[in-house]
Amino acid sequence: MNAAWIRQPSLMRRTVAAMALAFVLVLAVLLVHDYLETRQSYVQDLAIHNRAELLAPELAGLADATEAGRLMSSLARINERWRARTGQSRGPVIHQLRDASGTVLAAYPADAADAFPAGPEPVTQRAVHGAVHWVVTQPAGPWTLVIAEPAEPLAPLLWRLADDILDKLVLALPLVLLPVGLALWTGLAPLRRLTKALAARDPQDLSPLGVQPPHRELRPLAVAFEHLLAQLRRRVERERRFVQEAAHELRTPLAAVTTQAHVLAHADTAEGRARAEAAMVQMLQRASHLSQQLLDLAVLDDEAPARAQAVDLVPLLEQALASAGDTAAARGLELSLDAPDALPAMLPLAAWQSVLHNLLDNALRYVPSGGRIEVALRPVADGLELRVADDGPGLPPEWRERAFDRFWRAPGQQVSGSGLGLSIVQQAARRLGGRIAVEDGLGGRGIAFVLYVAKSA
Repeated sequence: MNAAWIRQPSLMRRTVAAMALAFVLVLAVLLVHDYLETRQSYVQDLAIHNRAELLAPELAGLADATEAGRLMSSLARINERWRARTGQSRGPVIHQLRDASGTVLAAYPADAADAFPAGPEPVTQRAVHGAVHWVVTQPAGPWTLVIAEPAEPLAPLLWRLADDILDKLVLALPLVLLPVGLALWTGLAPLRRLTKALAARDPQDLSPLGVQPPHRELRPLAVAFEHLLAQLRRRVERERRFVQEAAHELRTPLAAVTTQAHVLAHADTAEGRARAEAAMVQMLQRASHLSQQLLDLAVLDDEAPARAQAVDLVPLLEQALASAGDTAAARGLELSLDAPDALPAMLPLAAWQSVLHNLLDNALRYVPSGGRIEVALRPVADGLELRVADDGPGLPPEWRERAFDRFWRAPGQQVSGSGLGLSIVQQAARRLGGRIAVEDGLGGRGIAFVLYVAKSA
């Protein structure tokens, strides 16, 4: 058994240690209880108290102090021999006969004739000759009988009490530890089976575990594993589908580039070469745009928490519209902005810019010449709202739910695109902790995309 194994955390060792600590605490409580009980019994049932009560009537019947002192000393001497024979002696028991003024008339032993305070209580503890004694004061007719017995020292008393308690606890300890250890061992058996099942699985196997521990405390662990596996299955399936769809979408522009490169290489006229070159540049731009969108989507798909930062959204929105201004002017589109002078917020900047870029790009692509695009940003009761609306062709209500599907494009649509822009918007909205909705556009025509972000996002 090496030191590293001993240092490793163990539920079994923790349980045994906890039980041992519990027994120590029980010992301490019982020891305090027995000590207080023993002290109380000394006060109530002290042997010298009983002896004083028996001796007092005999002394009360004697009028002569000498005779009374002789009787007290004789009985004290007999009691001291009995204590020595039975092993109860912790030192001589002092007997004193006093008069009404407290003067010592007789004493046993003879050298204990000096007076010491007896106290107002019948039984009390006093320091006598430098040692703690139990002192009993008992009226005896014209006399007062005072008996002082050495008290048992605290350390030996506690040790005697502890020795008596330990005998019972040592007997009870294995009887308690055995069922507790057995319950712990059998209770952790489902966890060991779960561990073996996980260790035996192929790394590529993400199927459900199918392990349901019978114990209520272990069920959350199995549920958490099943939930984790379900998340991994969804992620792997999403990535597999994403790769397939991306490969399919990239195949078209790359095939077109190959075709146009062949045409360009074998064109007989300058006009033919120019057409092939223009077509090839267009396909390369489409492939580049699609690749960038795929990268953006992959970044937004990452489940790691996004880092929020303090930004003013109005300048960012103005910059985005300024960048789109040339394209809007070239197509004869009216681009307007309705926003406050400033709107500070705490949110992930990259996700916000993805929403702006793709919503504006979507509107610029699909709104025909002479159309309008209105962008509005405003604070709401518990967050902010961004609205990008146009008067273009829009989408029928039955198609709006599919607008955010990856690589989906409306049937009959002639405008080129990848079908990823709105998917990026939806993922970016989730990264912002918000939601995106589709509504009617301007004047009951076109379409409007509304992003709502709560303040806590």
